[in-house]
Amino acid sequence: MKRFTKNLLSVDQGSSVMFSDFANNGPMWSGDGPRESVTNVEFGEPYLEPPIVHVSISMWDTGGDTNQRADLRAEKITPTGFQLVFRTWGDTRIARIRADWMAIGEVSDEDVWDVE
Repeated sequence: MKRFTKNLLSVDQGSSVMFSDFANNGPMWSGDGPRESVTNVEFGEPYLEPPIVHVSISMWDTGGDTNQRADLRAEKITPTGFQLVFRTWGDTRIARIRADWMAIGEVSDEDVWDVE
């Protein structure tokens, strides 16, 4: 459990079409085996420390003739951003993925002074 103690709590959110491989026969659509797509995300303003980040698939367009395999994660989370990482494997065919994200954490407050 993450406790927020003394600063402003901030929520940032966004949406990203990570790839669209159907039109150009890209690797997520035509490939086989392990594949991944990485999208760098920057927050609107920096957090005091890495925030909690929640990600979800908000749209996916897949081939119906293969198994549906998907792994979506937030990785390398820092106070200024993170990597949105989508992975698939085997014979799965993914034409497009749109992922939504939400970050929650503390930001600085100009009215709170750190006096030591």
